[in-house]
Order: sequence, then C-alpha cells, then structure tokens
Amino acid sequence: MAEAITLYDHIAANNRKTFLLVALFPVSLFVLVTIACVFAVSLNADRNFTLEGIHYVLSVFPNVKNYIHEGNINLWSGIGYALTCSAPITIIALVWSFVSFMLGDKMMLGCCGAFEVSKKDNPKIYNMVENVAISAGLPTPKLYIINDSSLNAFATGRCPKTASVTLTTGIIEKLEPLELEAVIAHEMAHIGNRDIRLNMLIITGLSVFGFAADIIRRSIFRSSRRGSDKKQSQIVVLLFFVMIALLLFNMVVAPLIQLAISRKREYAADATGALIVRNPLAMASALEKISQDARVENLDSQPRMAIACIANPSLSAALKVKELFSTHPSIESRIYRLRQSAGRF
Repeated sequence: MAEAITLYDHIAANNRKTFLLVALFPVSLFVLVTIACVFAVSLNADRNFTLEGIHYVLSVFPNVKNYIHEGNINLWSGIGYALTCSAPITIIALVWSFVSFMLGDKMMLGCCGAFEVSKKDNPKIYNMVENVAISAGLPTPKLYIINDSSLNAFATGRCPKTASVTLTTGIIEKLEPLELEAVIAHEMAHIGNRDIRLNMLIITGLSVFGFAADIIRRSIFRSSRRGSDKKQSQIVVLLFFVMIALLLFNMVVAPLIQLAISRKREYAADATGALIVRNPLAMASALEKISQDARVENLDSQPRMAIACIANPSLSAALKVKELFSTHPSIESRIYRLRQSAGRF
C-alpha cells in the first residue's frame, strides 16, 4: 500500500526543491558558458588566442598541464575562458539569488501593480482572509489588491510570517463569498506548503540570466560601433556565444526547471484549501468562473508570474500553452478532482 502524502511531506519536498533550484544557478551557468566558450575557441584559428585560454586553466588547475595535448587543446582553452567569463556572472547570480530571496515578494507585487489593503480599508475581505488563516492555523498574511476586472489571485513571501495574498478586484466582485473564501484558502495552502518561496525564487531569481545576456549584448553592440582590431573581434565572438548560452538558459533551461517543479502543487493546494473551508464544491465553482477570464493585463509581460497565480494569466485561452507544457494542470482536471472529493467532507 502506498504511503500517504501529508502536508509535511509537501513542505519537506518544496524545501529540497528550493535548495536544488538555488544550486542549479551556478552549475547550469558554468556548463552552458563552458560549451559556448569551447565552441567559440574552436572556430578561432589564432593559436595565441587558444593559448591564452590555457593560461587561465593552468592558473586554477596547475596539474592539468600533464593532460593537455593537441587533440583537446580547444577544450581546455574553452574551460579557461569559461572560468573567466563565468566568474562575474556567477557572482551576479549568487547576489541576485540573495536579493530575490529577501525582496522577491516586493518585486512580484510591484510588477503587477498591487497595493496593500488594511483592515480599515476593506474590513469585509480582510476579515475573510483573517478567518481563513485562523482555520488553516497560519499567521494572517498581508492583503494586496490589483485593480483588474479579471479573476485571479496569488500568494507570495519567504515564509508564513512574511506572506501576502493578492486578489484582483474582479475576483472579489464576481465570486460569491463562499467561492472567494475557497480561493483564499487555496492561496493559504500555498503559504502553508511553502510553495510561495519556491515560486518567488523561480519568478525573480531566474531572470538574472536574461539580465546578464542583455548586458553582454549591449557591450557587443558598443564594441561593434567603435570598430575593433583582430584581437577585440575575437573577444566579441566569444562574448556573442556566451550571450547565446545565457539566452538558451533563459528561454529553454529555465522553463524546464520550472516544469520540473511538480504541478501536483496545484492539486495539493486545491485539496488543502477545500479541507480548510470544508467546501470542495465552492472551490470547483470558483475555478469555473476564474477560467472564463483569468487574464491580468499587468502580467502580460511577466510570463513567469503564471506559476504563482491560481490560473494562468495569459493573454487569452487561444494563446495558453498546451497542458503538457503548462505551469498548471487543466482547470477541468482540477474541477473533476474537487467534485470527486466532495463526498468525503
């Protein structure tokens, strides 16, 4: 008989995934930049350019000299240049990881134009959040609202003590009280399961690679405008391939990391939220309404925010990624599971 999965199992799994995600930053960076540098050096006919790369390797790994021979000279020079190119980018990535961990929630709230609401500003919704938090055995999160007529919501923060729940004005106005309570419970489940920290690092942390690629692109553009000698042209070629490696990470590897974070988190949050309010049918009904208009205009340029939202806030249903590659399981499958579980409450 399969061992039961508890909320503590979800928390432990998300803590492990957070650690692995942070560890993937420098590792994936070095691998991709090394491949780019090896390829760039292999295309270069200037032996002096290659020997300079070897010099960098020897300064870090002195014993490697015994293993260098004509057949793999470009490999070692590529690694040498990778060490040189990776050093500043890796430092930036590590610093950005720390910044993302400390300020990622504020970045997310800022990019979607959310504003904080106190109990005095909106006592009805604030009391609802407070009551659900008490039922979930969690601290009351801060409440933020986005002025958008669509129906969506997300939670963020480093831990339950610093967490916040964000709702659109549309979801507040268009859902029935029990449905809205179920949505808040769903977000409270993400807070309790520590999904919020993992999502925050994915959304804000992985963006550093695109930022680094843009810096290199600007450097290449300035160098090409000034004109350059042969030596500078070789460096520009090298930087070009490093930029390609970073873009490859940003557009291919990062989404794969995102998909590696199991979509079962949404199923778990639906089930946990339904358990908190003892009403899976209210959650199912809310999801039906949300699926009709989940688009949040402020998030059109922030595709990575989709992983944090209760439903994908893409431009339209026609532009949504197919379920296989989506950050969420289909709304239909989530509703089906909720309705199947209704008799157990």
